[in-house]
Amino acid sequence: MKFFIDTADINEIRQAKQLGILDGVTTNPTLVSRVKRPYIEVLTEISREVDVPVSAEAISTECDGMLKEARDLAKIGPNINIKIPLIEEGLKAVKILSGEGIKTNVTLCFSSIQALMAAKAGATYISPFIGRLDDIASEGMDLVDEIVTIYNNYGFATEVIVASIRNPLHVKHAALAGAHIATIPFSVFKSIIRHPLTDMGVAQFLEDYKKIPG
Repeated sequence: MKFFIDTADINEIRQAKQLGILDGVTTNPTLVSRVKRPYIEVLTEISREVDVPVSAEAISTECDGMLKEARDLAKIGPNINIKIPLIEEGLKAVKILSGEGIKTNVTLCFSSIQALMAAKAGATYISPFIGRLDDIASEGMDLVDEIVTIYNNYGFATEVIVASIRNPLHVKHAALAGAHIATIPFSVFKSIIRHPLTDMGVAQFLEDYKKIPG
């Protein structure tokens, strides 16, 4: 399973990179707005910092606008892929961009049928937002199970990025479901490493080491 970090903060990206398990970065306008710097400047810095896929979001809701933005964003670097919303105009754009060799991350997916259409349009990635489904009393992980099953049934190459992750259990369940990728906020990134029994064990070993005769 691949781990992407869901952030536009270059310091968080660098820390995750140092762990040696960073496989990609996802951003969106909300995340970029928090760093209070120009959009293209932030994406360019991230693209140069890592040699893994970096998702940059198109803002337009019209196919022509998405295409123009996607082509401009793709010029930032070879690791840039374009986030396209799962709407009718978005599917049109994905089909065209796929034909041009520009990788796409189809985002804001909330049903398995939507995911099926995105795969048929040629999406590189599909991003089901599980946390937002949980927020409205739906089972977000059920959606991931359905998408993985459908993609496996028909041999789609589209990779499933489990997004809107809120806690370590989301990461575990995404892995059990067979999702290709989990995109994880930095706070969750740190928490999935730690376990209280590991910390207790390390402390105990260090204490016992002091008792060994020198």
